[in-house]
Amino acid sequence: MKKNFTDVDLNRSVGNLLRMGVILSVVISIAGFIKLFLEGFKMPKNYTSLEVGSSSEKVWGQFWDSLCKGEGMAIIQLGILVLIFTPLMRIVFALIGYLKEKDYVYVVISSIVLAIMAISFFTGYAH
Repeated sequence: MKKNFTDVDLNRSVGNLLRMGVILSVVISIAGFIKLFLEGFKMPKNYTSLEVGSSSEKVWGQFWDSLCKGEGMAIIQLGILVLIFTPLMRIVFALIGYLKEKDYVYVVISSIVLAIMAISFFTGYAH
């Protein structure tokens, strides 16, 4: 027998997603702080070249390079990114839940909110 997806199931799932996102962010950030402490709280050299108005490709490239090297500051930034993406994933998760419930009013509302967040995220570097 197939169980129907209910509002209680959706709320519980979304709550678990938010909880896991915050916990993961804290764990990553703590690991970054420990790594930064072991590095002697030195800022990586490549971060000194960042300037206001630099291209997003340059910023993301430096971030990924630093993260691949295991630098503490980049690990902390990853924790912050996970924290930022947690509510975004909550909207995606709720959108899927509303589709399963066939609650199309909330599907439209969630889609609009998701589009606004995506536009603001991807245009945030425009100067």
